[in-house]
Amino acid sequence: MTKSLLLLQMGLVTAVAGLAGTINGTVRATPPAGAPESAGAGGAYDSRRYKFAERIDYERIRDFIVYIDQPMAAAVPGAPPLAAVTTQRDASFDPHVLPVAVGTTVRWPNEDDIYHNVYSDSEVKPFDLKFYKKEKVPEVTFDQVGRVDVFCAIHSKMHCIVLVLPNAYFVRADAKGRFVIRDVPAGTYKLRAWHERLPSQTREIVVPEEGEVRVEFKLGLGELPKY
Repeated sequence: MTKSLLLLQMGLVTAVAGLAGTINGTVRATPPAGAPESAGAGGAYDSRRYKFAERIDYERIRDFIVYIDQPMAAAVPGAPPLAAVTTQRDASFDPHVLPVAVGTTVRWPNEDDIYHNVYSDSEVKPFDLKFYKKEKVPEVTFDQVGRVDVFCAIHSKMHCIVLVLPNAYFVRADAKGRFVIRDVPAGTYKLRAWHERLPSQTREIVVPEEGEVRVEFKLGLGELPKY
């Protein structure tokens, strides 16, 4: 297979070795169109019946992941080895969302003084780590792209997501929704913004040989068909 054909199959239209740019921008969530205002004093949400009905604050949604959604010919220059950690602490997973490049090995330490049983029944990567405390640190290698929902077989509220991505060009947006992906080879790409509760959004971008390209994302239910 020729080099040009390989690059074409991997979605790199004009990538040139040694020439790289930066992708930056912001991503935020938008509430459904016509959403009612927050409940005020005396509203139904103040009643005992709806005491535990928590409403989503779209301004405070976090854990946005932005990534190039196609295979890439090379890893990010200077990137660390493909390894990551999800810790069980205070009967929860930290982090709640873990983005990794395909082929990454994730370690699952238990820092609690109680047993956990980490497992997933996802099609992408089913596994069961059985009961353990601090006596071992199991590892799982994620060798297929996709979303892996992970739970604890003992504690019903323990849930996290391993988002297995096709390459190492990804980033978690900061608390203000800002993101930067550096050292991206010049070329044309599909850039995707993702959140577990909202439809993802994809933009086609052109990364220059030098400089940057800026992208703004607004994720909301407007991406879904209406019935």
